Amino acid sequence: MNDPVLPAGPAILHHAPRTGETTNMANHELDMKQDEQPPHSEPVLAAISDLGRSFYRELLDFLDDGVYFVDRERRLLFWNKAAEELTGFARSEVVGRLCPDNILCHADVNGRILCTDGCPLEQVMTTGKSKQVDVFLHHKDGYRVPVRVKATPILDAQGRAVGAMEVFNDRTARIEQAERIKELERLALVDELTRLPNRRHFNDALGHRLAEWQRHGRPFGVLMMDVDRFKQVNDECGHLLADAILKLVARTLQANCRSFDIVARWGGEEFGAIISQVDVQQLVLVAEKFRAMVAASNLRLPGHALGITISVGATAVRAEDTAQTLLKRADQALYQAKHQGRNCVCVG
Repeated sequence: MNDPVLPAGPAILHHAPRTGETTNMANHELDMKQDEQPPHSEPVLAAISDLGRSFYRELLDFLDDGVYFVDRERRLLFWNKAAEELTGFARSEVVGRLCPDNILCHADVNGRILCTDGCPLEQVMTTGKSKQVDVFLHHKDGYRVPVRVKATPILDAQGRAVGAMEVFNDRTARIEQAERIKELERLALVDELTRLPNRRHFNDALGHRLAEWQRHGRPFGVLMMDVDRFKQVNDECGHLLADAILKLVARTLQANCRSFDIVARWGGEEFGAIISQVDVQQLVLVAEKFRAMVAASNLRLPGHALGITISVGATAVRAEDTAQTLLKRADQALYQAKHQGRNCVCVG
């Protein structure tokens, strides 16, 4: 195995500052001034000095992040153990080779190979400033690994870039965690049975519509819909059939809803809808369409088809409305529809 070539002593730390800073701020020294050394520090500093390059090599091999150095021609000079684990390439396979020699072949999210166009190492050696970017490296087994790369130039005593260092770590866990969070957020806003937005989503959307109404005067209406005689079906036929009815109603409402309107499961056998850009007459037409489409549907059972109907309460937004007043008025209209014989629309 080739012995990694490391800069002697503190030169490793003689690199550029964080992104956006100028290189004249980068001259950090490991050695402290005599009057700045804390008590009992001399043995530690002496041991580090005696170890020399081996100390830095062992320190870099101890890290969980992949680290490698290149010279001005992007020839690989050092490759730590974490780089071996993250890429599948052993140190002996890469040290001495040029970075673009089909080793990492960084690619951006669009698949553009950065070794020939946009190499972070080349950029930091040109600008003298550090750079951080999310890329996809080429694993030895052929697949792409999402990594976060931090590249920084290595400067000589005159501040000239003589090489560069790259630190990288696997972003797979971060991506998976972000996807899990996104899924949890989605599940928190979706009804598990019907896959419609749930009450929380409905309330959030209602708040947004009210804000638009108050700022821009964009009209909308609210519908509250209830499956007729649902409790009777649930008691007599069981929850499996009752669930099938709810799914059928949900699909029917969703299929007859405009893309910018919202149909949600309010709870139990009740559904809500927010219909945008309508006056009272137009809202009633939408409500009647929902009612008629559900009434024209049926659930096929052995030997017969089970008819389903809904009652609908409708109300359009008014100047003084809050979410509470809107929902109360829609609920009262729904109650009225139930008492008028069901399978009808009432306006509140």
